[in-house]
Formats: sequence, C-alpha cells, structure tokens
Amino acid sequence: MSPILLFILGVVFVAIGIAVSIALHEVGHLVPAKLFKVRVSKYMIGFGPTLWSKRKGETEYGVKAFPLGGYVSMIGMYPPNKADGTVRPSSTGMFQTLATEARSMAHEEVGPDDGNRVFYKLPVWKKVVVMLGGPAMNLLIGVVLTAVLLMGFGVATATTTISDVSKCQVTVGQTVDPDSPGCQPTPAAAAGLLPNDVVTSFDGKAVSGWEQLTEWIRASAGREVAITVERDGGPVTTTVTPVLSARPVVGVDGRQAKDDAGNLLYQDVGFLGIGAQTELVSQPASTVLPMAGENIRQVAGVVFNLPARVVGVAKAAFSEEERDPNGPISVVGVGRVAGEVAAMEKVPLQSRLGALVGLLAGLNFALAVFNLIPLLPLDGGHVAGALYEGVRRRVAKLFGKPDPGAFDIAKLLPVTYVVAALLMGMSALLIYADIVKPVNLFG
Repeated sequence: MSPILLFILGVVFVAIGIAVSIALHEVGHLVPAKLFKVRVSKYMIGFGPTLWSKRKGETEYGVKAFPLGGYVSMIGMYPPNKADGTVRPSSTGMFQTLATEARSMAHEEVGPDDGNRVFYKLPVWKKVVVMLGGPAMNLLIGVVLTAVLLMGFGVATATTTISDVSKCQVTVGQTVDPDSPGCQPTPAAAAGLLPNDVVTSFDGKAVSGWEQLTEWIRASAGREVAITVERDGGPVTTTVTPVLSARPVVGVDGRQAKDDAGNLLYQDVGFLGIGAQTELVSQPASTVLPMAGENIRQVAGVVFNLPARVVGVAKAAFSEEERDPNGPISVVGVGRVAGEVAAMEKVPLQSRLGALVGLLAGLNFALAVFNLIPLLPLDGGHVAGALYEGVRRRVAKLFGKPDPGAFDIAKLLPVTYVVAALLMGMSALLIYADIVKPVNLFG
C-alpha cells in the first residue's frame, strides 16, 4: 500500500475517532439530563448547516456540516426574565441586555407542561452531574482505549536479543567510518557478538531483562567479564571489557536531562556497543489506571501552562524557533501525526495501530481536562456556576435569609463571549502553526 494512502487512512481513522468521542461526550450530558426529566430538544454533532436529522420522541437528533464539536439543547438553561422586564440603566446595561437576550432564547421553547422540566430548577447536585457527564465520558473512553493499548496491543519492550552491534567506539556527536583506520572496535564487536544473539548470562549471573543487563554493563567499565549468548540454538561464551563512554542522562519523562543553564547532561558509564530488539508485550490490567493517571497528569500540566505554551507556539510560528514537541497542537496537527504514524511502513502494523489508539486515548484525556476549566462556555464553567448557587443558598439559609433561588448564569455571558473569542483565536493560531511549523515527533 502506498505511503500516501496509508497517510490518508491514518487521518481518517483519527477523524472518525474524534467524531465518535465528541458524540459520546454529548451522550454523557444527554443521558443524565433525560434521567432527571429535563426536556432535551436537540442532540447535534457538529456545527453549521444540518446535514441530517431525525426526531425521536421530544428530541431531534442530527449531524451538522462541521464535525468539530457538538451540543445538547436543554430547555430552561437560564432563569426567566423578571416580570417587569426592565433593564437597570447603568454602565453595565449592555451586559444586562446580553443576559436578558440569553434568558429569552433559553425559554423560547418552554411549553405549558415544561414548568418542572427546565434545567435551572434542578437541584445543584443534579446540575453538576449533567455537566460533568461529558468530561466523565471522555475519561471513560480514555481509560478503555488505554486498556486496549496496554492489554491488547501491548507495549514495546526491550528484549535480551541483540538487534545491532556497533563496530566503532565514538564520542557523542561523532561519526567514524567502520572501514577507516580511526575505527576502534567496540567491546561487543571485538568479542564477536552478532545481531540476533540472545544474551543469557553476564559475569556469571543469569540475565532476565534488558534493563538489568544495561545496569550490569554500565557498572562494569574497565573490568573483563564473561558473557554468554544463545546463537543458532546453542550457547556461546566469550569475554568483554566494557569501556567508559559518555551516555545521555535521561529524565523520568524519557527525554535527555539538562542542567540549570540548559546544557544537555551526560554521564560516563560502561559501554558495550549493542542494541536491543523490541517486541510488543501485553501488560496486566493493573497497569491501566496508573498509565491513564500519568496521561492525565501530563495533559493537566499542558492545560495549566496553556497561555505560556500558546505564546511559545506563536513565537515558533513567526520565527525560526523550533516547536515544542510536548506543546499544544490543533486538529490539523493531530491529523498530520496520525497520518505520519500510519505511513511508517518499516514499523509493524500492530505497533502503528497501537500508536493511533494511544493518540485517541490522549485526545480524550485532553478533552476531559480542558472541559473542566471553570470558565464558560466550557462544562467546568457551568459546574462552577452550580456550585456557586449551592454555596449562596447555603449561606442564605445559615443567616436566616430568603432563598435567593437559582443563580442567573446568563449574567456571565459577556465572559463567555470573551473566552469563546480567545479559544477561537487560539485554535486559529494552532492551525496556522501546524501548517507552517508542524511539530516534528519523528526526527
């Protein structure tokens, strides 16, 4: 299959995955709303002109032209206008007008039998459940996909089978022609180790894993030790003397560590000159939640530092700076990464499919965390409004004051418009950056 077709298939795979994730996010809102008897008038996937819709019961289900989001319309999202309908003449008059318009729209579909089926009359805890349903669904999808990745596809794990043997000893950043007089053989090459040899013992100790073998090699610099490998069905024993060599210091995030001045860190350790073959190894169920938690932690770190990271993207987009591979990307960038993964013909198909599943899992974790930001129009903003309503009512009851009623979240719509404008601007910037200065994840 041609690389171009594989690229397109990768993009389509992730695009469908994103659309399904969005649809299920809205289901997360829809189901509790219906359970709590709120009348849901519309369940739509996408924005713009409606391509298809069908009414079932009291709800219209449909798909719109631009599948970059979705929504569930619940009647009575905001409390109604006051009986006299007046707007206080003051410097905030424009904001009051926006709130009034929003309340009118929220109630334009309320019928005579819907008095107790409006969203704003729900108890606080039910409002929170409805609004958290979407992010909770994305978290669930992310966990399920993580389980599929770890338990189904498995994780690339280094084995004790040698993949390659370096011929020459080189310092970091140096290259030497193996056939030149300056090539000093590595300990592995000098000992006659070969690709596909399986290391079974080192220094008289049985080898159970690649990480264990690496630790022993690094600790044996300058000392001659025996090494046994299995070759062509039988054992072969020889001796090696690991040499001191500068190796990169790798942090817990898998990237090379740096000092306070930003310089890459290296350490002198024993070096043999062999690499390990990898294979996909299925992981136990106990690894799923820790891996999901780590993914959520990483996504939360990106979201917490989002303003600074977006500034970094802007600098890279309009200068010669490189993009941060761990920074935010748009749907365009996600599609490009998916296409590149699918088109890597030298990588086994199972590994490529696993990478795409992992990408979708990460996207769902990102959707969940991002939607929990306590700002409208995000789900977290509605949750914050409901919690404020609960606190306000509790304080009023504590001091013997009348129940202030439902919090009029429509008054925060000006903030909503500002946040929405910022989100659209950020999306446009990320799309532009992903076109002119895409993230380079594969070197």
